[in-house]
Amino acid sequence: MRSVLSLIFLLCACSDSSDVLEQLPNSSIAGAPRDAMPETRLEARITRPVTIGEDGPRLDACGAMGQVVRVGPSGLALRAAPFTEAQEIGRLGEGSRAHVCTRSIDQRWLGVVVAPPPSQPDSGEAASGDVDCGVSGPVDRKQPYDGPCLSGWVSSASIRLVAG
Repeated sequence: MRSVLSLIFLLCACSDSSDVLEQLPNSSIAGAPRDAMPETRLEARITRPVTIGEDGPRLDACGAMGQVVRVGPSGLALRAAPFTEAQEIGRLGEGSRAHVCTRSIDQRWLGVVVAPPPSQPDSGEAASGDVDCGVSGPVDRKQPYDGPCLSGWVSSASIRLVAG
């Protein structure tokens, strides 16, 4: 009797499973055609906002200032998320400074806020170095940065802390 039941279960378990992948939804984008979906998360345009206020409401929103070092003439890529394949949203030149606000869990990426470089005094325009990014003072709670300055993620290996 056991062998008969085993044989029945074995036959029931055997099915044409080649179409299973086509029947499964594509994670959060169920119903979309399979060929329109990226093969990996890294190919998608993923963004992760820089978080400010991680040190609490009594300290500055971004606790340190960093300077770009050892990047050469091409500069340091500022990315939309903390991984190499994330979209590049800007470049920081050697010696540029940025407010360091957060870091990735593996410590390989820093979430930064970058003030615009100062304009030339003879250009007749207001100095852009006067722009307040809103991270030099406390904020009420931990939150994504949504101020006027550029923010993103840089490799921690290319940032030297200079203050904070």
